[in-house]
Amino acid sequence: MCLAVPGKIIEIMEDERKAKVDFGGIIREINIQLIKNDAKIGTYVLVHAGYAISTVDEQTAKETIEIWKSMGQGTLEEII
Repeated sequence: MCLAVPGKIIEIMEDERKAKVDFGGIIREINIQLIKNDAKIGTYVLVHAGYAISTVDEQTAKETIEIWKSMGQGTLEEII
């Protein structure tokens, strides 16, 4: 099973291949090469295995995080 976690781009690194993404207070550096043209600060992305694989709207991202939390499947920190 694959899992992609939504997060918000808060910084694009100087080489433009990586970005810092906020997963509800947990910040991780991820690769954005697969969505390079759509990657902007404030954009929500789905991240799998350290790569942003697509963009997603803010409402969907927040709903997904809430669903995950309500399922009791662990914290975001445990799965990121």
